[in-house]
Amino acid sequence: MKAIIIGATGLVGNHILLRLLDREEIEQVLIFVRRSSGILHPKLVERVVDFERIDNWQVDIRGDVLFSALGTTLKAAGSKAAQYRVDYEYQLQVAQAAEKNGVTRYVLISSVNADAKSAFFYLKMKGELEEAVRVLNFKSISILRPGPLKGLRNKNRLSEVISVKLLELMPRILVKSSMRPVSAEKVAIKSIICGLSSSSGLQFIGPEVIFRGNC
Repeated sequence: MKAIIIGATGLVGNHILLRLLDREEIEQVLIFVRRSSGILHPKLVERVVDFERIDNWQVDIRGDVLFSALGTTLKAAGSKAAQYRVDYEYQLQVAQAAEKNGVTRYVLISSVNADAKSAFFYLKMKGELEEAVRVLNFKSISILRPGPLKGLRNKNRLSEVISVKLLELMPRILVKSSMRPVSAEKVAIKSIICGLSSSSGLQFIGPEVIFRGNC
């Protein structure tokens, strides 16, 4: 089986990459990245690409399953328009190319409370992406909606680290189960279980299910 990842240098995507490389049924992991992952492995094929020029490499988005874990922050992007370009447009363009090239399984890392009608920009953007990809002609579409993520990042996001710590310190009775911090590793494990399963159709995987083992 051949897996494809976008966002492989990110928090969840990196965990997906490392775990896929260790799986016997995975023959190759193809990643499209903006910067090198720095990982050397006989199964790994790395393509450093310009996401603004997907026409130059979309023909190479071929395999059995696509894991879409690309994303940035408003601060890093510099504007809402720039963040929308990365989090929505890049991911949708790659998903559309994968569908056209015969990829049959698709896994998207979204967010808890994603809603195309939300008044909040981030949640609205995530919800719009979910609506756009769910109509694509994949045999299987798995959309994961984790709560706040915890784990070691390449670049610390101080506000996220503080909010996660506060949520972990608060009594569980005061924190909705959907807002319990979840490790990026656990999200990656769930993503792989869903991506490699034999199930078909569309499924949404919320925070409560992510905390459990099966998909």
